[in-house]
Amino acid sequence: MPIHSQSATALRRLMTEYKQLTSGGAPDGMFTAGPITEENFFEWEALIQGPEDTPYEGGVFTARLSFPSDYPLSPFKMRFDPPLLHPNIYPDGNVCISILHTPGDDPTMYELSSERWSPVQSVEKVILSVVSMLAEPNLESGANIDCCKLYRDNKAEYERQVRASILHQLGIEHS
Repeated sequence: MPIHSQSATALRRLMTEYKQLTSGGAPDGMFTAGPITEENFFEWEALIQGPEDTPYEGGVFTARLSFPSDYPLSPFKMRFDPPLLHPNIYPDGNVCISILHTPGDDPTMYELSSERWSPVQSVEKVILSVVSMLAEPNLESGANIDCCKLYRDNKAEYERQVRASILHQLGIEHS
């Protein structure tokens, strides 16, 4: 398929997903997502509420979604800015979650192909998976190894650091 045809297909899909998100909204208002500008439907911003009963509760986190020209055949990239302290988020803010990994067999044989990206996924499904990931990290597939160790060895300190980072982002000093 020529590049411009792929881009046109991707744009149609993104416009459809955006329309669905704005008409139905996210469950319980957990997040909003859409293009940063009307001139570029391939760069989105999402605002995600921290899940209740987690150290992220009370925070609202900004993520950037970058879509490839062959979306939905290939997954988009998702990066929190500023980065979140979390075992499955790289220190630069990039999200590491199976649902955003390239489709097909995993070369490391850790994930089943059914756990990886497929064109039936959507922005909504991915963000809901990320919200679940915030509540329940996957320590077997860590992106931030130091954070994985902290979570495993001293969960109370991990939760304290997460809360402190949220307060810092809100401009509130934490003692």
